[in-house]
Order: sequence, then structure tokens, then C-alpha cells
Amino acid sequence: MKAVLDGTVIAEASKDELVSIEGNWYFPPSSVVEGVLVESPTPYTCPWKGECQYYDVTSGEGALKDRAWSYPTPYPTAIERVGTDFSGYVAFWKEVQVVD
Repeated sequence: MKAVLDGTVIAEASKDELVSIEGNWYFPPSSVVEGVLVESPTPYTCPWKGECQYYDVTSGEGALKDRAWSYPTPYPTAIERVGTDFSGYVAFWKEVQVVD
């Protein structure tokens, strides 16, 4: 599967490497193109997943603020609930299309 922004692939991995949580596809950190994500200071803690790290997603058009996120160290109960360790996996907001 691919995460595509403005016609450019910014992450790519096989579907069995991705994790689906609440309708979002989470890509393994190694599948994200280097330099596309810039850490954001925006704070957020999900009640069941834990502390979130937001990222600005850069493209030729500039940066889209807080359009990607991950859980660097999700709660153990979240890993149990999801059924796999998704530490550091990255999900994208709607401007980034996830396609087969």
C-alpha cells in the first residue's frame, strides 16, 4: 500500500505490514520516505492509545501541519487491544491518500 501526497509516494509497505486502527492505516516507520515528516510540538494524549507525536507533512507545496501522527510508546493495553505492537507506526490525515 502507498501513502500519496500531491502525486508523490511518501510511504510504501505491503498491506500485511500495516496496522489498521479506527479506520486509519498505520505505516511502519521504516516505510516512510526520509525527510517527509517534521515533528510538531502539538500535544495530544489518546485515552486508550497513549501519548501521540504529531508531524507536519512536507511536500512541494509546503508543509501540512499535524497531518501525520504516531504513538512512539503506546500503552501496553493498547497494544493488547490492537493485537500487535504499533509503536512508532505512522498514520496520515485525509490530504494524504492511502491506496493499494
